[in-house]
Amino acid sequence: MADIAIWPGSSSFAPGKTPFGFYDYDSEFMGDADKVAKFCAQRLGYPIQNVELQDINFYTAFEEATTIYANELYAYKIRENYLSLEGGDARFPLNDKIIQPNLATIIKYSGQYGTEAGVGGNTNWYSGSISLTGSVQDYNLDTWASENGLEGENVEIRRVFYEAPPAIDRFYDPFGGTGTGMMGLTDSFGWGGYSPAVNFLLMPLNFDLARMQSIEMSEQIRRSNYSFELINNQLRIFPIPSDGDTGTKLWFQYLKKDERLADSIIDATDKISDVSNVPYENPQYLKINSVGRSWIFEMTLAIAKEMLAYVRNKYQNIPIPGSDVTLNGSDLLAGGEKDRDKLVEKLRTYFDETSKRAMLERRRDESQFRNEEMTYIPMTIFVG
Repeated sequence: MADIAIWPGSSSFAPGKTPFGFYDYDSEFMGDADKVAKFCAQRLGYPIQNVELQDINFYTAFEEATTIYANELYAYKIRENYLSLEGGDARFPLNDKIIQPNLATIIKYSGQYGTEAGVGGNTNWYSGSISLTGSVQDYNLDTWASENGLEGENVEIRRVFYEAPPAIDRFYDPFGGTGTGMMGLTDSFGWGGYSPAVNFLLMPLNFDLARMQSIEMSEQIRRSNYSFELINNQLRIFPIPSDGDTGTKLWFQYLKKDERLADSIIDATDKISDVSNVPYENPQYLKINSVGRSWIFEMTLAIAKEMLAYVRNKYQNIPIPGSDVTLNGSDLLAGGEKDRDKLVEKLRTYFDETSKRAMLERRRDESQFRNEEMTYIPMTIFVG
């Protein structure tokens, strides 16, 4: 059987001994690499027990553990701030940046509601018109679309300007009276054609509003109301146009359905479009504090356990004079995997406990407890 290389008891780190070289030229990483190798070897039983690993195995585990720590940290930062990051510049690293919360992405999300409500949004509305014909009540807007170089199924009518004149324009007030000399005053304020000045100045506004609503309700019930139906781009208007309406333009607003879809897709070249291109890079090891480094050391040990387990499972039985020695590869592998999972879970819990939401909840609880504690302080009465 081939000889198994074992840990010699010491090592000397140099750039190029890790698989990726992410931190090879970081002075703190270089200084800790041999210490971590010694730490892992001794935790695995050296010098009482031979450790079938070499320095490059420990350096590989050390680099992987540091990268896992960074990945978990930046994944947490992305989850915490993605709404404020989406659409931002993806060309510059965010490692040393503080992310200021903003509403930019939420406002972009709300643009779709502005489009539907007709108060903005990210899709253009266009104007069109048809000419009325006496005694013709139904108008095919697909025909209009075809005549204007549009496809009917691509047109969505959003608003039809077919409304009765406002009630205030037809407001007759039997209590107004004439000859008071106040009509000139209403004209000077631009109120001509509205309610006579006596009521405008002396009656409460709710009186005028109630009168307008009464007029509109009366016309809706007792007269042929100004209205329309729009079903599958077939426009029917009420009342039926008269001969005097012939040639009158009936205006409407519409949007193009394909533009609504196209406007929802934004070119994201050099922009943050998803969590995969948020510009976080591998961290500088020298900036990781003692809490993070302690976690990295423990993760390095867990990874080294797995490496040693693979080696020992390959050479499970080693012959010695008069007997065989069975190595503990299976136990090491189970222990390494368990330790790795526990460390990752511990780190994620730590990050969640320091999230913005958790910190605000903690501050709220502290305020409540402080107020409760203040209630036990005796309220002394000063007698002068």
